Amino acid sequence: MLSIRSTLAALAAAALLVPGAHAAAGFPDKPIRLFVPSPAGSAPDVMARVIGDALGRRMKQTIIVENKPGAGGIVMMNALKAAPADGYTLGFAQAAVAAVTPLTYKSANYSMTRDADIVGTVGITPMVFTASKQFAPNTLAQALDQARAHPEGVTIGSPTRSSIPDLASGLLAAKAGVKVRQIPFSGSPQGVQAVVSGQIDMYADAVAPLTGLIKGGKLKALAVAADAELPGLEGIPLAKDTVPGMVIYGWFTLHAPKGTPDGILKQLNAQLNQVLAEPEVIAQFRNLGTYPKTSTLEEAAVFLREQQALLGDVIKQMNITAE
Repeated sequence: MLSIRSTLAALAAAALLVPGAHAAAGFPDKPIRLFVPSPAGSAPDVMARVIGDALGRRMKQTIIVENKPGAGGIVMMNALKAAPADGYTLGFAQAAVAAVTPLTYKSANYSMTRDADIVGTVGITPMVFTASKQFAPNTLAQALDQARAHPEGVTIGSPTRSSIPDLASGLLAAKAGVKVRQIPFSGSPQGVQAVVSGQIDMYADAVAPLTGLIKGGKLKALAVAADAELPGLEGIPLAKDTVPGMVIYGWFTLHAPKGTPDGILKQLNAQLNQVLAEPEVIAQFRNLGTYPKTSTLEEAAVFLREQQALLGDVIKQMNITAE
């Protein structure tokens, strides 16, 4: 019969054979750095700080947010790639950084799947299609009918070229089989002003810049490109009910340097999912027009690959090339 001592020794030895088990045992025992590819005060920065504060409380450790803006996320990704793969450095990425920049910046020499391990999904931001009050169509179907009758006669704006709203407009045109004139602006404020004043017919953007204008009657909500009705967006038709498959989000994911031990990744993933279920976090996200999205490590990896493929296809369809 095995003695208690030998049994414990065998269990300890077995634990050492589990990838990352030893590394995760005392994790975290020092502050964690959280890199953000956007400047302080931006929506991704605010979200990262919400997550960092909540994770810090749950893990009883300080999480230090470090802003590393520049070049569409390249600055942050270069820093993340150079960091030790020990779980003490994380990167917060929006869809543009994870899926668009590698295809639109010649200087981007990173791949989210090759150079980083995904910790989990964080949240989704639905794309909303709105119309000027001066634009005759009141539904997405009517707007598309007008676009079919007048190829490139309907204008649709977005915050910037190759932004997720811009790609959403391209995807809508491709799936609906219409030709529209896409007009990117230099940011949401300029685009919103243009559609409110009637300079353009339609405008696509994330939820946050548009909900107040929709509720205030200054813009018409044609559709939201979500998979299902979401809290706060009740009454806005789903784009997929008019154009099958028309689902596209802005989204956020959390990453670690490639080679981070599995045990640490699993621990971080579990803690992240707990944080995303906290009412306070849900409420703070809602203020930013974002909805928490939990996932296992495996589900997060599949989500990333699917979204990269989707956005990559749209970029090709729109003939957007790296600059």
